[in-house]
Amino acid sequence: MTEQAIVEQVHAARSAGTTLAIHGGKTKAFYGNPVRADAELDCTSHCGVIAYEPTELAITVRSGTPLAEVEALLAEHGQAFPFEPPHFGERATIGGMVAAGLSGPCRPYAGSVRDAVLGVRMLNGQGEVLQFGGQVMKNVAGYDLSRLMVGALGVLGVLLEVSLKVMPQPPGRITLVREQDQASALALMQRWAGQALPIAGSAWLNGQLYVRVAGSEEALSETQSILGGTAMAATDADAFWTAVREQQLACFAAEHALWRLSVPPATAADAIPGVDLIEWGGALRWLRTEPAGGAAAGAEAGHGSGTSIAGVRAWAAAAGGHATLFRSGASMPPPTDGVFAPLSPVVRRLHRRLQQAFDPGGLFNPGRLYR
Repeated sequence: MTEQAIVEQVHAARSAGTTLAIHGGKTKAFYGNPVRADAELDCTSHCGVIAYEPTELAITVRSGTPLAEVEALLAEHGQAFPFEPPHFGERATIGGMVAAGLSGPCRPYAGSVRDAVLGVRMLNGQGEVLQFGGQVMKNVAGYDLSRLMVGALGVLGVLLEVSLKVMPQPPGRITLVREQDQASALALMQRWAGQALPIAGSAWLNGQLYVRVAGSEEALSETQSILGGTAMAATDADAFWTAVREQQLACFAAEHALWRLSVPPATAADAIPGVDLIEWGGALRWLRTEPAGGAAAGAEAGHGSGTSIAGVRAWAAAAGGHATLFRSGASMPPPTDGVFAPLSPVVRRLHRRLQQAFDPGGLFNPGRLYR
């Protein structure tokens, strides 16, 4: 689909008073609240690399371009997206990557999707093509409205093109693993965070602490002597971090409700009981809960194990963070107040004003982000 065809479909929907569900490869369709729209706007055929300057460490692509295709191109030049975006399927697109705003294991050490966005071209709810930011670092100026599109799940408009920073791949990586209970693992990650160490990933799972280090051979050797632990075989390490990024571990089983808790890294282990996986040096914690008394009860009263939706959110809020119901689980509807933590009154007003400015008619992905 050409850009003009997308514009015409949006104008037609606006004239008819109908709503549109924007999608690419649908690999992240599970994320967010259900969308009830009158028609679909498929952006997968709006694809292709527009500009790539390896020396400028920047790339500009159309939103429907397959993520794997772009990553393969970057790899040919020894470069990559530093935030390690999850794919969740072979059909993942650049537009979906930006709209979901999800990052992988390297996020706290190399930045997020939002940090990498240099500029965007987008289509707002009035059928106007807008451009924010630039294509390379030296051309980025003005209000940083382009980064508003990251994590907006399409409710502000249709992404047409995105310009992103890329980074050189490190010369080497090793993953160190050691037996560690959750509390001591968190203490170690906190201690290491205060040191100038080339850490590029950390995870605690099933009583083991995994730490990935990136850099030169000398840096890897020196860091291993500081951190300790046993080095994993390279193929095993790559498989592990891919499974973490793509949520292929057993703790991500689809039959359970899966919570994503973003909290300060120093949050104590007993502040959030039952955590299955810890990432990002303690800042990201994954918790599974099971339905209690059927799907309806799970949606309203609790997700089992004596833990209600309000209870999980209270744990995160008490720690100074927030909780997202990342996946509802098999045969379980999302909570009535949505999968994302409710907004404060001030933030809610800002959210409404932004949506009114970009999509006053509520044309795109109605209800996907907040109801």
